[in-house]
Amino acid sequence: MRVATPVFFEPGAPHQMVDLEVDEPGAGEVRVRMVASGICHSCLYAMDGDHAGIPRPIVLGDEGAGVVESVGPGVTSVRPGDAVVVSWAPGCADCATCRMGAPALCKRQPPLGRMADGRTRYHLDGTDVFHYGPATNAPLAVLVERAVVRIDDRMPLDLAALLGCAVTTGVGAVRNTARVRLGDGVAVVGCGGVGASALMAAAASGAYPVVAVDPVTEKFDALREIGATHCVDPREAGAADQIRDLSGGGVDYAFLTTSAAPAFGLATSVLGPRGTCVLIAGYPDGATVTFDPGWLLNGEQRIVGSKYGSSNPPVDVPALVDLYAAGRLPLERLVSGRWPISEVDAAYDALRGGHVTRGLLLMDQP
Repeated sequence: MRVATPVFFEPGAPHQMVDLEVDEPGAGEVRVRMVASGICHSCLYAMDGDHAGIPRPIVLGDEGAGVVESVGPGVTSVRPGDAVVVSWAPGCADCATCRMGAPALCKRQPPLGRMADGRTRYHLDGTDVFHYGPATNAPLAVLVERAVVRIDDRMPLDLAALLGCAVTTGVGAVRNTARVRLGDGVAVVGCGGVGASALMAAAASGAYPVVAVDPVTEKFDALREIGATHCVDPREAGAADQIRDLSGGGVDYAFLTTSAAPAFGLATSVLGPRGTCVLIAGYPDGATVTFDPGWLLNGEQRIVGSKYGSSNPPVDVPALVDLYAAGRLPLERLVSGRWPISEVDAAYDALRGGHVTRGLLLMDQP
């Protein structure tokens, strides 16, 4: 089957809409007709050349939702017509980390841009076109069965797309990695889609204060609506002092969602005794940060990583749907822009400029 798809050919150049040939699903695979795809910073790094080894041409997109169109032999968990969220971390289901419920840490990742068999499922005039993880920016995606999680109809599929990465990452960092408790002080440094999701989760956990830290002050009213008790512009002189004052000497958890140069220092400097900086941000290849080890020792503070919110998608995604249905995750407030698939570059430009919390590509528009 051929379908018009935005393909990224080289850094600095716009996407090209081309008719890709999409394979039928093989054994253990499903083909999903995507409804919506989230616009993610990880793809932006790939576009800007900040990640080495990205094969091209490539179809981007690492979060999305859609409807199963067809299934290959051996597929049992979904069938055609099922609504699904697409996960970028299916894992192999067999290595030690997958067996402990951490597929994002799988030791048997397929080759970048390819499926586990080393081949791609997209082709252009006889040439392979690679896929960035699940390649959710395509109207049709061929995925391993483990990459899709069936959901019920309590959530619109455009909002469900956010569960594929941003929401699972941000909420999971709060619930799974940090295990924030009632009354814990929280700062979220960087309030895009992942950070805003962390704000929601912190508020739902009963944290106080919940401090949103972001240089785009136009977002502040919206961030308060989704759970921030206070908002701070990190560019202001004394921003760190302000956060420490708000939290009675320092927060228990600082969630760092941005790789902007000053952000690491700010996030670690606002921790209270035994506070933890939860590192969520994806950094460009070769990036480094520095800190004073004496600070870490004398305050018994910690820096921990949180990849994909320490999540297990088959377990966490249905739980997030439950929270949305209960009104505890107002995900519609995360979406600050929607674009038709033909305007994919405009969507990424808006993300690059910091003008959206989360943007969506809609597949039912040309």
